[in-house]
Amino acid sequence: MTSTYIYGIANAEHPSLPAGMGGIGAPAREVRIVKEGPLAAIVSEAPEDLRPKRRDLLAHQSVLAEAGGGGSVLPMRFGSLAPDDKAVADVLAERAEHYLERLASLDGKVEYNVKAQHDEEAVLHRVMAENAEVRTLAEANRQVGGGTYEERLRLGEVVVSAVQAREAEDAVELQHLLEPAAEAVSTGPESTGWLANLSFLVEQKTSERFLAAIEEVRRSHSHIELTVNGPLPPYSFVEPGPSEPADVGAEQ
Repeated sequence: MTSTYIYGIANAEHPSLPAGMGGIGAPAREVRIVKEGPLAAIVSEAPEDLRPKRRDLLAHQSVLAEAGGGGSVLPMRFGSLAPDDKAVADVLAERAEHYLERLASLDGKVEYNVKAQHDEEAVLHRVMAENAEVRTLAEANRQVGGGTYEERLRLGEVVVSAVQAREAEDAVELQHLLEPAAEAVSTGPESTGWLANLSFLVEQKTSERFLAAIEEVRRSHSHIELTVNGPLPPYSFVEPGPSEPADVGAEQ
């Protein structure tokens, strides 16, 4: 039996999608609507060999972009599946209160993902300027022609520790600086190479304010490199985010 692929959830009165609109798969599966009470799920059949291929990722985004043009949509992440349409309808009925709250809460809002990493040379200069122990060890080694192996090793350990401390401080400061320009923030999974991976929920009509805050951080923290992706459907906020009050949504 073919599974049902879920793109997003909307209010039942959400405007219809274009007739014959294609979604994921090759050939593209026709997108359709599953309604249950006050809610509707935007779905299609799922290919048996579903993989995160570029074409399907873009098709997923395209369906959400088209649907989002007609009103608030809760975006599902790529690969969201249900056994069949009835299972989708059952979930809509079971979690109706939660989804309706989320639709109201996310109406008119988009997500910006911000990843941060250090410019290695710039952060080393900053650590040298701020950390007296690093300066003392480096100067002592310099005066004796670089120092012994043990002394160089000790300097390296102190520098690594200082950089790690700076990473932790900068991650907290980055969130603190950008939060006032956003409605909510969600912390993404840690990954190698990033000192921070944050998603911000932003009012679409005031997104320029958020982007201005990004540019201000770039000016004032030149040792931090920011990668900004957005505006995106608010994937990270379909479920209540970690920074939001505990009473805003249903179960995690």
